Amino acid sequence: MNQTPPTTAQDADLAARSSLYAEFLAEREEILRHKWIESEKAGKDIGFERAMIDWKRHHRARWRLERRSGQASA
Repeated sequence: MNQTPPTTAQDADLAARSSLYAEFLAEREEILRHKWIESEKAGKDIGFERAMIDWKRHHRARWRLERRSGQASA
């Protein structure tokens, strides 16, 4: 009955194998890319939150479709 919590190494391994975490990291990379592009256009840093909201509103749905269709053919 005495269960010990998983170690940090076990947590890291689980996160590394998690498809949800991989999806989160891929989406974060796209948001950072969008932030860079839009900041260059604006001539100043637009900030992560603004970039994230804009990317989700204008690009996320298409990105997900393209990502899923690419994974299906792989």
